Amino acid sequence: KKHRNFTCTKPMWKITNTDYKLIAHNLKYRKLIIYVNQNGHLTFNGAFSSYSPQRFPMYGTRDIIAVFWTDLDNRVNGEIYYNQYTSSSVLQQATQDINRYFPGLNFNANWVFVATWYEVAYYPTTGTRTTIQAVLISGGQYSFVLMNYGIIALTTHNAGYDTENSTHHFTIPGSFSNNATGIYSAFRLGSNVNVPGRWAFRIDLGSRGPLYPIAGTTSPRLDDGSSPLIPLQRPFVYFGRSYSQIYVCGLLSNHWNSKST
Repeated sequence: KKHRNFTCTKPMWKITNTDYKLIAHNLKYRKLIIYVNQNGHLTFNGAFSSYSPQRFPMYGTRDIIAVFWTDLDNRVNGEIYYNQYTSSSVLQQATQDINRYFPGLNFNANWVFVATWYEVAYYPTTGTRTTIQAVLISGGQYSFVLMNYGIIALTTHNAGYDTENSTHHFTIPGSFSNNATGIYSAFRLGSNVNVPGRWAFRIDLGSRGPLYPIAGTTSPRLDDGSSPLIPLQRPFVYFGRSYSQIYVCGLLSNHWNSKST
C-alpha cells in the first residue's frame, strides 16, 4: 500500500481446491482458486490488494465478493481465518440454512468455504475491532454466498458483489453511509433473510441488483407517449379498485384506465 512505510509480504492468501466447483453467475470455476484478500474481499482470478472501497457497478475485469471492503490492518490485532469443509456438521448447517432462505430447491451442500476477518483493526487506527465473515456454499448446480457481520467499528466501506463488466452486481444497503458501521450498523442489524447480521445471495444464476428479468414487449419510441392498452391476464386490485388493463407511460408511474371492472 503506497501510503504506508512497510512492505506487506503476505497481503492475501491463495487457496486451491481441485475436487469441487463453484458456479458464480454462470461461470464455472472447476479448478477452484480463491484469494482471501486482507481488505475484506474475495477474488477468483487473481489477488487484489485495493484498500479503497469502490462503488458497484465498477465495470471492471474481475469477479469480486466484497464482504466489507475497507482498509484493514491485522498486524497489531485481529486474525484472518479461512477453512474448507466437505463433511462435518458445517455442511448440515449450510444445507439447512440455504433451504430455509431459498425454499423449493431441495438443496444439499457438498462444499463450504468460510473466511473470517476476526476483530481486525482499521489502518491507521490500531485497536479498533471489526468482525466479518464470508461463507461460500456449493452443491450440484447451485452456489450461494452468505455475508455475516459481527461488531463493526466506525469507518467508510462498501459491501456486496460485482462481476466482470458488472453483468451482475449488488450493493448492500447502507454502504458508504453513516449508519453502516458502529453499534447501530445497518449491516449487523439488517438482513435480507430475517436473520440480523446475515445477508444471503444465490450466485449461480445471479441477479441484476433488485431488478426482475428485463424482457417483454417494447413500447413505442415516443416523447411523453404511452404504450397501447395492455389487457391484464389477471385483475389487479389497486387500493380497493380492480383493474383489467393498464398503460405503461414514459414516467415513473403507470397510467391506469379510469374505468374499473
